[in-house]
Amino acid sequence: MATNTYDLTWDLDVFFEGGSASHAFTEHLENVKKQLDAFESVVETWSIPSASDDQSLTELLQFFQTTAQNIRQAGAFVSCLQAQDTSDTRANELRGMVTTLSSKLSTILTGFDEKLSSIDEHTWNGLLEQEALKELHFILNERRKNAAEKLPKEQEALINALSIDGYHGWGEMYDTIVSQVKIPFEDALLSVGQAENKFSSPDRKVRKEIFAEWKKAWDQHSDTLAATLNHLSGFRLSVYKQRGWDHILKEALTYNRMKQETLDVMWEVISDHKQPFADFLKKKAELLGVEKLSWADLDAPVGNVETTYNYQEGAQFILKHFEQFGDELTSFTKKSFEDRWIEAEDRPGKRPGGFCTSFPVSKQSRIFMTYSGTPSNVSTLAHELGHAFHSFAMKDTHPLNRSYAMNVAETASTFAEMIVSDAAVNNAENEEEKLALLEDKIQRSVALFMNIHARYLFETRFYEERKNGMVSKARLNELMESAQREAYADSLSEYHPLFWGSKLHFFITGVPFYNFPYTFGYLFSLGIYAQAVKEGKGYEKKYMAMLEDTGSMMVEDLAMKHLGVDLTKREFWEEGVKLCIKDVEEFMEMVGK
Repeated sequence: MATNTYDLTWDLDVFFEGGSASHAFTEHLENVKKQLDAFESVVETWSIPSASDDQSLTELLQFFQTTAQNIRQAGAFVSCLQAQDTSDTRANELRGMVTTLSSKLSTILTGFDEKLSSIDEHTWNGLLEQEALKELHFILNERRKNAAEKLPKEQEALINALSIDGYHGWGEMYDTIVSQVKIPFEDALLSVGQAENKFSSPDRKVRKEIFAEWKKAWDQHSDTLAATLNHLSGFRLSVYKQRGWDHILKEALTYNRMKQETLDVMWEVISDHKQPFADFLKKKAELLGVEKLSWADLDAPVGNVETTYNYQEGAQFILKHFEQFGDELTSFTKKSFEDRWIEAEDRPGKRPGGFCTSFPVSKQSRIFMTYSGTPSNVSTLAHELGHAFHSFAMKDTHPLNRSYAMNVAETASTFAEMIVSDAAVNNAENEEEKLALLEDKIQRSVALFMNIHARYLFETRFYEERKNGMVSKARLNELMESAQREAYADSLSEYHPLFWGSKLHFFITGVPFYNFPYTFGYLFSLGIYAQAVKEGKGYEKKYMAMLEDTGSMMVEDLAMKHLGVDLTKREFWEEGVKLCIKDVEEFMEMVGK
């Protein structure tokens, strides 16, 4: 029984009191504007170093660091405001202001990066030998390389200016559309976040009813959603064309600091091992008394046991099992609960899904989700706490070395989730409960190997077609259903063609192709988790050292340094997938093949 009482709502006033009406936040935005003007002036007048003992680059980087952190602080605050109340129109206005500031910073950095790339190689190498710059070797070389692959600064500046009301404007349009989506259920209008939780109901009648209403609700907005996705992707593709980038995944791979070779072999291995998961879905259908699962049945629990944890019990469960791994993770998590870093209340008006965002100036994080007490909710909470711990683990690294990509970001979160999901299975009170929890654990593998694969297949194919012009709503539905059939090995009786409209990730402008990073992080963390189980508490220091490097290495180098594995080869990925197949085999044995 839980002995502590943790609040289900987060504390944002510690950053800026008053929510979207905060005077302190308005003042913060004004200060950022002044900082940007000053930074712009300094960059424009900066003379390109011609001697390796020039100290001006160090001073400029300090300016960059401070300005970027203040904008990140503002962006995190607005994200929280928008998530906690989708009807907060003032928060949407503030998002536009922050987007403008971010765009201006990008424009300034384009000029800065161009000057970096103009420094001759000899002087450049000498500058990197300065004590203050040695630790920034990777990030500075990366900026120079990326600058060389972009357009001249005047053209990049124009792109950034146009993106405010173009590219990012369409991303913000999606948020506006979602705020209007309501799903009727039992004489109430549910937010999309509340409705999403109903898909894990043990009552198939509830799942089918909510799915039918879910589809209707999204279909009502599908024309606007299709236009939004087309214009957003069209802007992105136009920029790629101007830069001479033919490969639609170039930006995503560069951002994630990984090779195409690594991505290809990961999906190849997963595709080659789909059958056990297709067999699992077939068996699950049998246990639920249907011939084939529909989309609405994917998250349905197996068996009559409906294991639930109230928020306090969920928190205590997480703390108890984090403690088996390490003291740092445990104390950090306890502080997150006690200091109200988490928004978990189940109420109308919240956006769907969950996330973790960091406030770099305050050195804190905030976690968002809608908690309804299922084992999946507990796992989601652990997942987001893993994200927050990642930021905490990097607290002593240089601020410019803390920008890690989404693929490795999903590593820490998935690692934390595994601790909790494994503990749930191992601590089940009886066979029926163990079966339900094991099924929930396998369902995450299904999501990462099948659902995410469907998103990847859809998005890459959609972008190829979008090169030739607008893609109709009907065609988007066809592409989505085709991708789902392939990714799920045609295991379902009914798919979700409008998934492209209901999934936020397709409309995110800050991170391109936000799909494969989840699967990468899942499998990458399996290797780390296996080592952690083997070494026990003593592994926490090694784990945190690995997290510290995530912002300053290619993922292939990170894996070789900390795990001694080659990510471009099948072996690593096959070992991870086979660990997940073992869960399926155990499940099949328990229910009888």
